[in-house]
Amino acid sequence: MKENKRSAFGTEPLGQLLRQQAIPASAGILVMSIYGIVDTIFVGLWVGSLGIAAITVVQPITFFIASIGMAIGVGGASIISRAFGEGNDGRAFRTFGNQVGMTLTFGILFVLIGFLFIEPVLSLFGGRGEVTGPAREYFEIVLLGVPFLAWAMMSNNVIRAEGYPRVAMMVLVVPAIVNIVLDPVFIIWLDMGIAGAAWATTLSYIASAAFSTWFFRRGGSQMSLDLKSLRPDVPILKEMFSLGSVTFARQGTISILSIILNNSLFVYGGELGLSIYGIIGRLLMFTNFPVLGITQGFIPIVGYNYGAGLMERVNRLIRLSMTSATLISFAIFAVIMIFAPYIVSVFTNDPALIEQTIPSLRKVFLATPLLAINLLGGAYFQAVGRAKPAFILSLSKQGFLLIPLILLLPLEFGIDGIWYAFPIADLGAAGITGYYFKYHRNKDGSHETDASG
Repeated sequence: MKENKRSAFGTEPLGQLLRQQAIPASAGILVMSIYGIVDTIFVGLWVGSLGIAAITVVQPITFFIASIGMAIGVGGASIISRAFGEGNDGRAFRTFGNQVGMTLTFGILFVLIGFLFIEPVLSLFGGRGEVTGPAREYFEIVLLGVPFLAWAMMSNNVIRAEGYPRVAMMVLVVPAIVNIVLDPVFIIWLDMGIAGAAWATTLSYIASAAFSTWFFRRGGSQMSLDLKSLRPDVPILKEMFSLGSVTFARQGTISILSIILNNSLFVYGGELGLSIYGIIGRLLMFTNFPVLGITQGFIPIVGYNYGAGLMERVNRLIRLSMTSATLISFAIFAVIMIFAPYIVSVFTNDPALIEQTIPSLRKVFLATPLLAINLLGGAYFQAVGRAKPAFILSLSKQGFLLIPLILLLPLEFGIDGIWYAFPIADLGAAGITGYYFKYHRNKDGSHETDASG
């Protein structure tokens, strides 16, 4: 990475830096979200509600397998950002080599396990009844692309740590464009149904991996990769997995949540319940893209400044990011509450599905303005290399709150209890994050010591 790109994190105005990092990250997430929505629209209109249900079952499985790449990417990127801040290029390059080796090894291993246990895995994630057939057809094809997705997710974090947010954005944009182009070709023109949607997705993952590989080899990356850097470095691997375990545990918890959620939806709402959440789940990612983008942009900046000891900049960046993300969350909340009927009708022409999804969507989004607190709080501790608090905060919503609420509330309120579990969990997670952050500041007496233990 060029020196001016590296040092800019510690010298340029924070508002400018955050925009430079967050806007491309937001754009990438937005395009990925649009692809997810377009994919769901094509499946909903040309395959049917069972197709939406099948994707709802399979998606958390593939994302869980691919999350190993994301975990390695996030853990390694934290080390790389701090190493650049300290001026230790050799450590950054060794970290990258270890990331490459671990991503390829684990990505392929998890896919083999997925194929060996395909039936029990699908059943576990809610692939029952009429959903079983299309879910298996979709899963068998998409599973082939998961190692490529893992590589792309790892690469995305490294590229952002190098100081190339626009290239990192393209790692997300390329597969989205490929998928959007191929969906109508495979689903409509070639009449391949759910298999067409699966092949479009798999080929998009391959395209993303190919683009990131091109960047590392010929596109301007300064990352050095040789046999020496590929050799396992135990201290780096320990730190990488310690920090990456936060991401992996978060995704693992999301997968456990998906198992409980999908099965609860099937029990209390049948195939229609799965289809309702299929729409809501896509909208959750789409509508929150600006906040997720700010979080992604925040991480390398705070990591560099923390590594360089520029704690006043770290403090100001936290305040700026939290204020910006919270204001955006309020705007998202207002749009969902006002335009829910119009939004839902885009996905399906099934009257029953439309009628039940509108109020469910509004319930799920009730606490959206609080989203930024938990996301940025967890991201901060992860960026500065503190695995324990990052781990606790990353699991606070899905693990500590949402899973128990989804198990308990439907006993009294039926399927409405599932929808109300989401805002209650958001409220609780915001409270835990606020208390935890304040506790560490008061305990250590300064932000410098707060960030160390």
